[in-house]
Amino acid sequence: MTPSFWESGQTHLSDQDPVMAKLIKRHPNDKLRNRGDSLQTLLRAIVGQQISVKAADSVWLKLESVSGEINLDSLLKLDHEQLRNAGLSRQKASYIQNIVTFYGENSITDGYWKNQSYEKSYKELITIKGVGRWTIEMFAIFYLHEPDIFSVGDIGIQKAINQLYFNGQPQSKEALEQFSQQWRPYRTVALWYLWRHIDPEPVNY
Repeated sequence: MTPSFWESGQTHLSDQDPVMAKLIKRHPNDKLRNRGDSLQTLLRAIVGQQISVKAADSVWLKLESVSGEINLDSLLKLDHEQLRNAGLSRQKASYIQNIVTFYGENSITDGYWKNQSYEKSYKELITIKGVGRWTIEMFAIFYLHEPDIFSVGDIGIQKAINQLYFNGQPQSKEALEQFSQQWRPYRTVALWYLWRHIDPEPVNY
């Protein structure tokens, strides 16, 4: 499912920013999509931390082979070493276990997140060890479809903005945050196209 705000975001960004207009024209058929599974979105964000889209997909396939099927019941049965055998680091394996435990202990369903504000969801998710701001921002973009998320800590986003707007010169997070204001209230859409600029594979957590 594509966000309801996608076309409005494309129009707004194209009108406000010539560079963004070119990016959008370059990828006319690509759109942000929702996998429809909140647990998988969180887990994919953990798997994808600090590695390429291609590498993350490879680890995910290994995780599928270990678990049989990636869902709450199957993952609850896996121990730490089994997760490690899927190519996960010790930290990422622990983080995945923490998320799965949180879902199990609190009987979390997909509908749970859709029935409350992003602010409340953020406060709950941040209590899970291993789930930080970046992971929650990915969850907000790819599952909740929040329209105005700007992940200033994302290395790929920093790289793309520096390349496209500052001749490759690194900018501070404060400067990037200020620069992103021109894209409001559709910074989520802008992020997606910035990712497309630096990675041939569409990002989809």
